[in-house]
Amino acid sequence: MSIYNDYLKEIEVRKGQGLHPKPIDGSELLNSIISQIKDVNNEHRKESLNFFIYNVLPGTTSAAGVKAKFLKEIILGESVVEEITPTFAFEQLSHMKGGPSIEVLLDLALGNDKAIANEAAKVLKTQVFLYEADTERLEEAMKAGSAIAKDIIESYAKAEFFTKLPEIEEEIEVVTYVAGVGDISTDLLSPGADAHSRSDRELHGQSMFEHNKDMQNELLALQKQHPNKRVMLIAEKGTMGVGSSRMSGVNNVALWTGIPSSPYVPFINIAPVIAGTNGIAPIFLTTVGVTGGIGIDLKNWVKQKDENGNTIVDEDGDPILKEVYSVKTGTVLKINTKEKKLYNGTQELKDISTALTPQKMEFIKAGGSYAVVFGKKLQTFACKALGMDVPQVYAPSKEISIEGQGLTAVEKIFNRNAVGNTPGVTLHAGSNTRVEVNIVGSQDTTGLMTSQELEMMAATVISPIVDAGYQSGCHTASVWDDKSKANIPRLMKFMNDFGLITGRDPKGKYHPMTDVIHKVLNDLAVDDWDVIIGGDSHTRMAKGVAFGADSGTVALALATGEATMPIPQSVKVTFKGNMVPYMDFRDVVHATQQQMLEQFDGENVFQGRIIEVHIGTLTSDQAFTFTDWTAEMKAKASICISEDETLIESLEISRDRIQIMIDKGMDNEKQVLQGLVDKANNRIAELQSGSRSALRPDADAKYHAEVVIDLDKIVEPMIADPDVNNEDVSKRYTHDNIQPLSFYGGTKKVDLGFVGSCMIHKGDMKILAQMLKNIEAQQGEVVFNAPLVVAPPTYNIVDELKAEGDWDVLAKYSGFVFDDDAPKAAARTKYENVLYLERPGCNLCMGNQEKAEPGDTVMATSTRLFQGRVVRDTNEKKGESLLSSTPVVVLSSILGRTPTIEEYQAAVEGIELTKFKPSQKQLVM
Repeated sequence: MSIYNDYLKEIEVRKGQGLHPKPIDGSELLNSIISQIKDVNNEHRKESLNFFIYNVLPGTTSAAGVKAKFLKEIILGESVVEEITPTFAFEQLSHMKGGPSIEVLLDLALGNDKAIANEAAKVLKTQVFLYEADTERLEEAMKAGSAIAKDIIESYAKAEFFTKLPEIEEEIEVVTYVAGVGDISTDLLSPGADAHSRSDRELHGQSMFEHNKDMQNELLALQKQHPNKRVMLIAEKGTMGVGSSRMSGVNNVALWTGIPSSPYVPFINIAPVIAGTNGIAPIFLTTVGVTGGIGIDLKNWVKQKDENGNTIVDEDGDPILKEVYSVKTGTVLKINTKEKKLYNGTQELKDISTALTPQKMEFIKAGGSYAVVFGKKLQTFACKALGMDVPQVYAPSKEISIEGQGLTAVEKIFNRNAVGNTPGVTLHAGSNTRVEVNIVGSQDTTGLMTSQELEMMAATVISPIVDAGYQSGCHTASVWDDKSKANIPRLMKFMNDFGLITGRDPKGKYHPMTDVIHKVLNDLAVDDWDVIIGGDSHTRMAKGVAFGADSGTVALALATGEATMPIPQSVKVTFKGNMVPYMDFRDVVHATQQQMLEQFDGENVFQGRIIEVHIGTLTSDQAFTFTDWTAEMKAKASICISEDETLIESLEISRDRIQIMIDKGMDNEKQVLQGLVDKANNRIAELQSGSRSALRPDADAKYHAEVVIDLDKIVEPMIADPDVNNEDVSKRYTHDNIQPLSFYGGTKKVDLGFVGSCMIHKGDMKILAQMLKNIEAQQGEVVFNAPLVVAPPTYNIVDELKAEGDWDVLAKYSGFVFDDDAPKAAARTKYENVLYLERPGCNLCMGNQEKAEPGDTVMATSTRLFQGRVVRDTNEKKGESLLSSTPVVVLSSILGRTPTIEEYQAAVEGIELTKFKPSQKQLVM
């Protein structure tokens, strides 16, 4: 009873927050509730019934196991509950999404009571979340002569769980709500600072629009005014969902504007409708598909052209846009799913067939992509068990094969790893296919959601197809507060039990690691043909091809070892010229974006595509700086083309770092990490023998575009500027505004510097140490006129710096050095003008724990310049997050302002910032 009383107390607290009771996922609480239901005189019986029926999480939660068992008792007549008839108990089981509910349904279907067995079979025919243990049990029963088992399997072979679903509405009426002008980052929909609450969907829903109650109330008023229409959330003059996949962002949009997935599962809504003038960011669009939603590329503003077809620009050189049709808030539109067009009344506005492809229509019909993935798997099992060909029920995967055309690097990887496509057919860009996944990464602010998704998929162990899964603790590394203490150990235990390598050992055998997940995955990827899926937009490795994904897609990859997606088009990036000695590779990265926009008349040809960068001579540590930034270029992913010798060096670095993880005791019983070491050694041997060279595209591969970066043009450091005061709101906070250092004239005040996040590597930390020694030699001392926060990416790097003496240099100049024996319990709100050596992890870049002081101008090596991410605004001044190289950040912190080019050159004198030179070898086949 005490646990139930605790639950009632929690309910009262949540009432004060405007929240409903938290959904139940624990067996102990539900057992208490069931005992009160059985006691017809219990004072809490009525509310206990409501909790049992409407407030239990499905899947493989311990509560779901208890619920399924009790429903079985009711169906068999072992327990009698007046309010829950056997028929209603079956209905409840049908909404429980696999796991214990499937076990119960199989028990009943294969039992001796024919009437009950027939009812159980009816429900089983609607289910798709079955795993090998379930299907093996069915097949064995069929072979033993069970007619019901055969009937169920025959239903699965026909995919009746899909074909008998209601058809999609031909017309969907929507009312528009413009959530912002310009690119809308996922931080607006699900703020990083609220990451701790993501698994509590209703609580996290309060963070929508960054807690802007006026916007939330506008949305509610719009719904009240249009009760029979769905709200379509819009990024006017911009792209919706830039920055990350952010499942929690889609969950929030669905919670506010979508449709309940089940009357018996609270706060899980599906089918949001989202749109943007420039469409939806690629990885965010994938997340929309997870929920069976619709993402529309409006193109309601277009560039104006003159009579010669040239873009008309304003005095600043920016294209002048013309509104083709209005989507202002409150506009009623119609989506015709049959014609695949968008209408305003009878006026056709836009062909939206790309939003309603056959595959996406299946996601909408099934209530999300998971049901389709598992449905196809179940149908394949059934047909194999029956010895028959798989009937065409689902839309055939689009296969584009162009005779005589070579393959890009990503096309080669997809063809090598593809499953389920027509044998012997070579696939080119635009094809849809399933691919096997080698490495899967989960990070800690989405990990709890991933664990929930795994429970709801009824998954209990990582797929044997996956070489390795890794669960990080980097996004909550800065502050070991009560929220972290409550969430992170629970997450680590779940993932460790599931079969992942975890940054924190639930048994406490090795030191907790808060390494940045992207850096760890960059080491774990030990083959240039690997496919990597990770729960973060910066899952973009320098070996293989990596895709950032939502928490659900990560769960799907962990459970099935597969991912389904179209093969994207590629843009080829090559280099010419030479770098001047005082330039950093980060400047090359920014110049790539700038020169690309110049070459293509302001059009971002990278958006939604693969950037195939012919990096050639740069190891994966440094090359990662380029691939990491491709998220900000709005690319789908990136691939590095390396020389054989460079790839060998990169693989040796990765192998040796994995060995360090093994030596620390991080490997598991299946020796996953040792398997990666063996795989790395095999790949190195192939490269050394020449039996299989480094991944290269074919010489006759076809690209959407080719970009040539002239290194000779990069003569001063480059800075990505949020341009917070631009009169055109749509041009603020984009990563396309790249300025040279001289633009600031050595006068722009800098309030705080940040060296850290996934954009730096060991070399950056050594550059920092060398710069401090340089400045002391030149000026007699090092005085910081602004705070400098430094967060190394990994513990391995810290250990290497200690061994090489650089850590002592950094500590000498520091006013704070992290202490794992006494980690910070509260976020820092004020900074002194000193160097802070912080715990490895994301730190300020994440913005969920520590931030710069409101209104600060921050110079940072990180990736995000979105409003409010690293620094909030004040009423007097907007916060700015300018992004640049490590040397610029360090010098800006020491000076308290942007340096002149002369000051910069003096500070980096004698320091080798990068060895990058364009490859002189043929990097094609």
